Amino acid sequence: MVFSSLVFLFGFLPCALLIHFLAPRPYKNLVLLLTSFAFYSFGSLPHLVVLLVSTIVNYCLAILVARNRRLIAQLYLYAALVFNLGLLCYFKYLSFIVENINIVFKAFAVQPVSLNEIALPIGISFYTFQALSYVIDVYRGRVKATSNLIEVALYISLFPQLIAGPIVRYIKVAHQLRSRMITIVGFNYGIKRFIYGLSKKVILANIFGEVCDQIFAISPSQLAGSVAWLGIICYSLQIYFDFSGYSDMAIGLGRLLGFRYPENFRHPYISQSIQEFWRRWHISLSTWFRDYLYIPLGGNRKGPIRTCLNLMLVFCLCGLWHGASWNFLIWGIIHGIFLSVERFAGGAEKIIMWRPLRHTYAMAVVMLGWVFFRVETLPDAYQYLAAMCNSSTKGMAFVELGDFVTAELIVCLIAGIFCSTPLLVKLRRTLRRRQVRFVRVNVWPIIEICLNGALFLLTLACLVARTHNPFIYFRF
Repeated sequence: MVFSSLVFLFGFLPCALLIHFLAPRPYKNLVLLLTSFAFYSFGSLPHLVVLLVSTIVNYCLAILVARNRRLIAQLYLYAALVFNLGLLCYFKYLSFIVENINIVFKAFAVQPVSLNEIALPIGISFYTFQALSYVIDVYRGRVKATSNLIEVALYISLFPQLIAGPIVRYIKVAHQLRSRMITIVGFNYGIKRFIYGLSKKVILANIFGEVCDQIFAISPSQLAGSVAWLGIICYSLQIYFDFSGYSDMAIGLGRLLGFRYPENFRHPYISQSIQEFWRRWHISLSTWFRDYLYIPLGGNRKGPIRTCLNLMLVFCLCGLWHGASWNFLIWGIIHGIFLSVERFAGGAEKIIMWRPLRHTYAMAVVMLGWVFFRVETLPDAYQYLAAMCNSSTKGMAFVELGDFVTAELIVCLIAGIFCSTPLLVKLRRTLRRRQVRFVRVNVWPIIEICLNGALFLLTLACLVARTHNPFIYFRF
C-alpha cells in the first residue's frame, strides 16, 4: 500500500487517525502497532512474520546486552549483527551470491546450484538497520533497553517510516513513544508536509517516471545522445521527487501522530561536491553508515590512505544495501572514488575554483552514478553511457528528442528544477513577510489553506487520470 494511492488516502489513513485519536492514552501505542501491522500485511501477509521475528529477537538481544557485563554483552551484540545481517543476506543477497557462484561453476563445468526464488520483504533494509541501531546504541550506553515490547515493536514498525524510512534512531523517539502530544500547530504542519510530499510524488515524479521508463525501454543503440541525456535527467528528477516526496509524507504522517522524524533531504541537487551531496541526500542512511561503520573503522583519524579505504568500503556496502547486483556495487564505488579524491585534495573547491563548474562536476558524477542505478545489467549501463556520448545521428534510425518532449514535460522539467532548489522556500518566506508588512490582517494562513487545497485537488486529479504510480525505493 503506497501513500500515493486512493486506498491509503481515503481508506486506511482516515481510519488509522480516527482509531488512534479515539483510543485511550494507555492503549494508543498498542492500537498504533496493530494499525502498522495491518498496513504492512496489506502488501505481504507472510512477510509480517519476518518483521515480527526480527522485532522479538532484537528486543531480547537488547535486554541481554543491557543486563550483562562488557564481554558477555559483546557476544550478544555479535549475535545481533549475525542475525540482522544474516536476515538481509538470506532475503536480499542469497540469490545474487548463488548466481555468481554458478557462473564460476559453469566455467569449470561443475553442476550449478539450484535455488528457488526468494521474495524480498518490503522495507527489510530499512527496518533491519533501524533495529540494529537500537541494539548497538544499547551496547554503547546511549539508550536504555526497554522491557516494553510494544514500544520496541512500534519503534521498528510504525507505518509512516516502516517501508522506506527515514531510518530513525531509538534515542530520537524514545520519549515520544512514551509521552507524545498532538497539537493543532503540529497537526496542521503534518497535513501541509504530507500534501507537499504527495504532490512531489504524483505530479512530478510520476510524470518523469513515465518518460524515463519509455526511454530506458528502448535499446541504447537506437537512442540519440540528446534522448539519452533526457532519460537520465528525468530519472535524476524522478528518484529525487519520488524518494524525498515519500520522506516528506512520512514526516508529515509522523506529525499527525505526534512523532517528529528527522529530515532526510536538504536540496541535494544544489551540491558543489560529492561530499556535500551526501550531506544532503538520504541523510538518515549516510549518517547511519557514518556512525555505525565509518567511525568504528577509524574514520579519518588513521591517515589519508586508511580514510580512503574506509570510504571505499562504506560506499561499496552502501551500494549493495540498495540492491544485490554489480550495478549497485559500481554505483557505490563511483561515489567512494570521488569522495576519496575530494578528501585527498582537501575539498572540491581546491580542485575547481569556479562555483558553477563545481556544481556541474557534482551533478555529472551523480548522473553518471544514476545510470548504473537505473539499468539492470552492466552491459546495459555501458551501452547507455555510450549513447549519452553519441552526438551524430546522420543516416541512422535513431529515436529523436521530439518523440518525447511535450508541453507537459517542459512545464514539469522547469517546475522540477525549480522545486529541487531552495528557491521555493525562499519565495514562500518572502511572500509571507510582504503580506504581513503591507496588510494589517494576517491572511497568510487562509492563503496557505487555499494553495494546499488546490495542490491536493490537482494531485487527486493526476492520481485518477494516470495509472503510472510506482515507488522506486520499495525494491530496496
